[in-house]
Amino acid sequence: MAATPRFRNDADAASDADPHLVPEPASANRKHPVDETLPPLKMFTSGLQHVAAMYAGVVAPPMIVGPAVGLTPKETAFLMGASLFTAGLATLLQTLGFWRIGARLPFVNGVSFAGVTPMVAIGKDRGHDGIAVIFGAIIVAGLLGFLLAPYFCKLVRFFPPVVTGTVITLIGLSLLPVAFNWSQGGNATAGDYGSTTNITMAAATLVIVLALRKLLRGFLQQIAILLGLVLGTLIAIPVGITDFGAIKDADLIGFPTPFHFGPPQFEAAAIVSMCIVMLVCMTESTADMLALGRIVDRPADERTIEGGLRADTLGSAISPLFNGFMCSAFAQNIGLVAMTKVRSRFVVAAGGGILIVLGLVPVAASVIALVPLPVLGGAGIVLFGSVAASGIQTLATAALEKGENALIVAAAVGIGLIPIAAPDFYHAFPKDALVVLDSGISTGCVVAIVLNLAFNHLGGNRDADPSEQESRPGAKQESPAAASSAAAH
Repeated sequence: MAATPRFRNDADAASDADPHLVPEPASANRKHPVDETLPPLKMFTSGLQHVAAMYAGVVAPPMIVGPAVGLTPKETAFLMGASLFTAGLATLLQTLGFWRIGARLPFVNGVSFAGVTPMVAIGKDRGHDGIAVIFGAIIVAGLLGFLLAPYFCKLVRFFPPVVTGTVITLIGLSLLPVAFNWSQGGNATAGDYGSTTNITMAAATLVIVLALRKLLRGFLQQIAILLGLVLGTLIAIPVGITDFGAIKDADLIGFPTPFHFGPPQFEAAAIVSMCIVMLVCMTESTADMLALGRIVDRPADERTIEGGLRADTLGSAISPLFNGFMCSAFAQNIGLVAMTKVRSRFVVAAGGGILIVLGLVPVAASVIALVPLPVLGGAGIVLFGSVAASGIQTLATAALEKGENALIVAAAVGIGLIPIAAPDFYHAFPKDALVVLDSGISTGCVVAIVLNLAFNHLGGNRDADPSEQESRPGAKQESPAAASSAAAH
C-alpha cells in the first residue's frame, strides 16, 4: 500500500464527504503521519510517555515468574531488566523493521501476560532448570510462529468492522480491570490494598490528566499522560506511597548476559504449552494491528499483519537469548496513540530505545519504577477507556441494523467478558484450555469470527454487512476520513 497517494486521497475524500471538514494540505511529497519524524525533544518525551504507560506491564510477568520458579530477589530483578531490554528490541523490530519484518506502525511490544500461567506451571520450584525449559519452549514457539505468519495473516479477511469493532472494544474492557487493580495498589495481599489513600491518589491522577487535556494545548496536551504521572508521583511522595528502595538497590550498569541461567532445555509438554500461547498472542496481535491501523488512518492489510506477526514471533524467539520472555502487542499503548493523536512510529521507536537503555542501566529503570501503581492506575483508566471508545467508534460503521450483526456483537462481547466478570467460570476446565479461555480478547475474537462466518457468509448471505467488502484483499478501501464523517452523521 503506497502511503503518500493514500494520504492525499484521504484528504480529498474528506472534503467531498463533508464540506464542513477542512482537509489537511497535501502534496505529492507529503508523508503519512505514521512515517513523520518529530523534533528530538518531542520525540523523546512522547516516547517516554509510551514507556511510562507500559512499564508496569513489562516488569510484572518476571516479578511473578521469578519467585515462582525459585529465583532470588536479585535474579528476579535481573529478569526484569532483561524483559525491558528485549521489549525494546521487539518494539524496534515492529516500528522500524527490515525486509518483510515489522508492521511499521506505532506498535509497542513487550512481555505477554498470556504466558505467565503456563510458564509458572512449567518452571515452578525448578530454579535455573525451570527457566531454561521455559526459554527453550519460547524459542521453539517463536520460530514456529514465524513460519506460520504468512498463512496466519490471511485471516484478516475474516475481520470486517463488526469483528474488529467488537475485538477492539473487548481489548479496552479487558484492560480496565488492570487499571482498577493498580488503583487499589496492585498487590491484593498487601495491607493497604484498596485503601482510601490508594484510591484517592488514583482519582487525583485521573482528574489531573483530564484537567491537563482540557487546559493545555499543542504538544503539552499530547504529553498530558506523562505530566499527569509526574504530578501524581510528586503528590504521592508526602502521602507516603512512593517507594525509593528500588533506586537504592539498583546497579548502575547491568547487561543481560546471554543465557545467564544456562543453555535452553527442550521438553515436549512445555513446547506444546508455549506454542498454544503463541497462537493466542498472534490472534491478539492481529486484532491490535487492525485496531491501531484504524486509529492512525492506515488500515492494516495482509502484508502489514504478516510483517507485524513476524516481528512478534522473531522478537519472541530472540528474547530468551537475552533472558526475556515471549513478546506480543501492548494494547494499552494503542489507547495512548488514540488519546494523544501522535501517530509517528518513530516516537514509539524512541520508546523502544529508552526501554533498551533502561534494560542496560537498572538505576535508570528504577526511576521509572518510582511511579506508584495507584497513580498509574488513575492514568490507565483514561488510556484503556480510550481503546474501548475506539472500538465503539468502529462498531458505529458496522451496520449493526443489518442482518444479525447486533447479535454477533452481543454474543462476542458477552462471552469475552466472562473472564473479567466471573474469573472462576472455567475453573473445572483443563489447565491447557485456560490459556485460551482465560483471555477474553481471544475468546471474544473467535466467537465474533465464527458468528460472522455463520450469519454473513454461509447460506449466501454476504451482504448483511456492506462494510465487510473493505476487509477483503484487493477490495477498494473506504477513506478513513470519509468513514469518520459518515459515523459522525
